[in-house]
Amino acid sequence: MALTKEKKQEIIKKFAKSKNDTGSAEVQIAILTEEINNLTEHLKTHIHDFHSRRGLLKKVGQRRNMLQYLADTFFSVSIFFERSIYE
Repeated sequence: MALTKEKKQEIIKKFAKSKNDTGSAEVQIAILTEEINNLTEHLKTHIHDFHSRRGLLKKVGQRRNMLQYLADTFFSVSIFFERSIYE
C-alpha cells in the first residue's frame, strides 16, 4: 500500500523543477496521486476497510487543495501539469 522509496524517487525525478526539488506542489500532487491510485486498488478487494477509505478521502481532499493552489498561483503551469499527471 505504501510507496516504496524507489517509486517515490522515480516520481520526484519525473516532476521535480530542479535537482534538489522534493517539496514543490507538483511533486506533492504526483505523490498523492500515486498513493490515491494504490489505495483505490486496495479498496477494490477490501470493500469493508473503512479506515483506509477515510485515509483515501483525506488524500483526495489534500490533492484537491494542492491543485486549487496551483491553479490560483500558476495557471499556465497547472493546465499542463494536470494533463501530464494522469498519463
